[in-house]
Amino acid sequence: MPELSEETPVFVISVAAQLAGMHAQTLRQYDRLGLVSPGRTPGGGRRYSARDIARLQAVARLSHEEGINLAGIKRIIELESAVAHLQHELAHLADELELSEQRRLSAEAAVHASYRRDLVPFSPLDQQSMLLYRPRKPR
Repeated sequence: MPELSEETPVFVISVAAQLAGMHAQTLRQYDRLGLVSPGRTPGGGRRYSARDIARLQAVARLSHEEGINLAGIKRIIELESAVAHLQHELAHLADELELSEQRRLSAEAAVHASYRRDLVPFSPLDQQSMLLYRPRKPR
């Protein structure tokens, strides 16, 4: 049997309404307003997930306890969704940056490993100086 996640739509509207402590008509209204978007069966019936139930409970709390109207709640949900999307994108970019940094360090190490040992970097004390190298002649 496949494992169910919190996003798997399994609850019919009557069960979802009971779990959320609301009337089924309220769930239909929230669906029309876009506050909660349940999954649909091939026949068009609504199926709610555990995440949908949690969102319904949050909508009820914001409405009753905080006094926020439904338009405000919809905006809050949109902003929370945008923040979650940006956090996901930021984590992805941080992973890409880390990978890029690892590649840069590897390439830098390869360049250092390829240096010839008879060449030595030299920094004169003043920019006008020059050092000449004259190999010794064999005796």
